[in-house]
Amino acid sequence: MADSLLFALAAFVSVQLFYYLFFFTRLAFYGKGANYGNSRPGVTVLVCAWNEIENLKDLLPLLDAQDYPEFEVILLDDRSDDGSEDYIRSNIFQWRHIRYIRINDQFDHVTPKKYALTVGMKQAKYPIALMTDADCRPSSPHWITAMTSRVTEDKDIVLGFSPYTRSAGLLNWFIRCETFYTAVQYLSFAMAGMTYMGVGRNILYKRSVFFANKGFYKHKNVFGGDDDIFLNEVSTSSNTTVSIEEDSFVYSIPKTTWKDWYRQKQRHISVSTYYKTRNKVLLGLLSGSHIAIWFLGLTALAYGLIRQDFLYLQYLGIIVGARWVIQWFLLTIINLKLDKTVEWFSFLLMDFALFAYYTVFGFVTLIKRRPRRTWN
Repeated sequence: MADSLLFALAAFVSVQLFYYLFFFTRLAFYGKGANYGNSRPGVTVLVCAWNEIENLKDLLPLLDAQDYPEFEVILLDDRSDDGSEDYIRSNIFQWRHIRYIRINDQFDHVTPKKYALTVGMKQAKYPIALMTDADCRPSSPHWITAMTSRVTEDKDIVLGFSPYTRSAGLLNWFIRCETFYTAVQYLSFAMAGMTYMGVGRNILYKRSVFFANKGFYKHKNVFGGDDDIFLNEVSTSSNTTVSIEEDSFVYSIPKTTWKDWYRQKQRHISVSTYYKTRNKVLLGLLSGSHIAIWFLGLTALAYGLIRQDFLYLQYLGIIVGARWVIQWFLLTIINLKLDKTVEWFSFLLMDFALFAYYTVFGFVTLIKRRPRRTWN
């Protein structure tokens, strides 16, 4: 039993090291070096909002003040009844780049956000669409520039990073940890030509891609997925790139209660059932090996301590230590590039927290149905 435990543990550590060395090194050693001198295509920024008046008061001036030669911002107001319409109509003349579209209709065959984004795509003036949410804040007036600097003739999609704002408390820390590690995955996979998702808070693609693939038609009545399911369908091994310039970051306001966060994650994870099989297998192996390492590692530790087998414990330390050293080295480099989202000294605690997270939501995913296909 003892040898079997170590052998199995070593096998799962090898799986993890494959991901770290084959995928995550791409992000760790990715040069920023965006060329802001590239020709700059016109950009339409799309913002969907439902009862977001307080957020819009902060966001719209920031978007209007973007330092970019040719752009517009289309605010898609989805049936808000919190005074958003009156506020926008009373203030729109002070903004040079804001356009307002009020959406009063709701349809059973398509979710409201996907309908709103489709309207925005059809109404847009420019060939590039850049998406964010009402509760987001671009990190600088050069956000549009930083994101478009990665667009080329061959690169139709640009994935950005959207960290959550920092505050006190365990929930905020964990949200930042999970967001950071998720970004490590989807950015690294995109660099390897295996894009599986982006975040709607900060994503850019050419409108021609949207219309060539009939927009959200294949999943128009699935709750969520306007970012990840869509990218799962339209991304190829060569048409997607990433932007990790500091100017390209868009900060978002995280949930403040565990209940709200849990509901949000349930929705996000349920959408992943629509991913391509390759993506589900790769992500399943990554999270599954993570879970296995903690279960087997703790079991082997208990066995060695009970038997007082110090040679056994040394072997255990070498196996686990190899993963930890490589993990800490690469995540530290990536963390510096992603605005120090997580405190470096908490990486080990983060790794355990993610183990618990994968275990709980892995079970939830098994017992839950596919995401509902109506909007309530």
